[in-house]
Amino acid sequence: MNKIPHFDSSDNPPPILRQFSLLRAAFWPIFILGILLFIPLFTWFFCRIEPGSGEIAILIHKTGEDLPSGQLLAESPKQKGIQLEVLAEGRFFRNPLFWDWQMAQITDIPAGKLGVVTRLYGKNLPANQIIAGKGEKGILADILSPGKHRLNPYAFRVDLADAITIRPGHVGVVTSLNGEDVLSGTSTNKPNGFLVEKSMKGIISDVLDSGTYYLNPYLFSVAEVNLRSQRFEMSGLDAITFLTMDGFTVSVEGTIEFALQGDKAALLTHRVGDINDIIKKVILPRARGFSRIEGSKHPATTFIVGETRQQFQKDLEAHLHTTCEKWGVSIRSVLIRNITPPEEIASIIRDREVAVQESKRYDMEIGQAKSKAELVKQEMLAKQSSEKVEADTARIRAVINATQEQTVRVVQANRELEVAKIENDAAIAQAKAVMYKAEAEAAVVNMQNVAEASVFANQVQAFSNGMNYSRYTFYKKVGPRIQSILTTDQGDGLGALFNPYLPQAPKEVK
Repeated sequence: MNKIPHFDSSDNPPPILRQFSLLRAAFWPIFILGILLFIPLFTWFFCRIEPGSGEIAILIHKTGEDLPSGQLLAESPKQKGIQLEVLAEGRFFRNPLFWDWQMAQITDIPAGKLGVVTRLYGKNLPANQIIAGKGEKGILADILSPGKHRLNPYAFRVDLADAITIRPGHVGVVTSLNGEDVLSGTSTNKPNGFLVEKSMKGIISDVLDSGTYYLNPYLFSVAEVNLRSQRFEMSGLDAITFLTMDGFTVSVEGTIEFALQGDKAALLTHRVGDINDIIKKVILPRARGFSRIEGSKHPATTFIVGETRQQFQKDLEAHLHTTCEKWGVSIRSVLIRNITPPEEIASIIRDREVAVQESKRYDMEIGQAKSKAELVKQEMLAKQSSEKVEADTARIRAVINATQEQTVRVVQANRELEVAKIENDAAIAQAKAVMYKAEAEAAVVNMQNVAEASVFANQVQAFSNGMNYSRYTFYKKVGPRIQSILTTDQGDGLGALFNPYLPQAPKEVK
């Protein structure tokens, strides 16, 4: 028998057991680290639901309670199957072991359209019911307006329909397609009434003004009615014919301008019909009835004269305005273009009318000639008045100019006089200044002469006489300049020139 080796605990373990112990010691940290890394990666790559722009996510629960028989959608997260609620744009996380999902596009309603919603789950509709109520399967009363809507395509179907646009100058007559029937015993509507209340089926009294409306086409039908002015031509088969008092047949052609009243448009269109029905059933019968009654009161000749024709047109317009107003039709104007009398009297009346017109034309020409003569007269008077005004203006202008010139010259003369006075005063002052200056200069000269004479007198007195002073002055001037002296023994020689300046010997006193 093989013996199992026994190892003492005090000894070291063998190498194989030691490696196994090391691996077992490193396993749990590695395992925990792997778990910590696996969970975020698994969540990010396998649990992440991220609908993009314009998308929704439809959730499908893999576990939970089974759906009841006939139920298509899970109305709560506890049930298994397609969930009613959807996920919008964003980021969500679901465990793929319990949930599945798929992407779908958001329901986008373009401008000018509306969405009719049909619920695909719920109880079946009762008999004779079109619109689904709460928890019922079928068409919903509420519509989707233009924009983006997040609806579960497994729960709802959306059909596009056109929005109702009422043009300016028109109104919309609304017919309710759903509601209580007027023939039901519980109806509070008036018997044999044409319009119904809003909660009943039929034509509603309130109309839609111009604009855009989003109405469910399964609930309401709208007919556009024109409220603008319209014209009806009474001609051809629609011309009015009647017998006159003297038994002749007269035909009347004209134009009637009318418009429908907005507050009575619903009642009028329901009672009568469209525009052609209104013309044939409301306007034309009353125009014919009035024309036949009034035409039988007058002879045929009166309908060709202008005054009778205008009065007939005025009375017809007043009658149509009164009788059609009750129906909701406003008569704007009535114009009688042509009244055709019987041929038997037409030529006679026509000739008479031509003669009358010729007479009026001659009278008009005479009046025009008189007016022209008066106009020429007025033009001559105006021209004469204009020339008179121009002459008076020229005279007044000449007087004003002369007065202004005279004033200017007087002012100039006064200015020159003042200047002359100033210049005269200046000349006088200047002459006085010259005289004062001359007198001063004369006085200075005189005083200078007196001073010089006084000096000479003193000098002469100092030299005893004038000759001595003259000899002194002469010697003073000439002496320094004498460089040589010519002499001669002749008494009248060159030296005789100075004889007068020689001192005279004093005379002996006997």
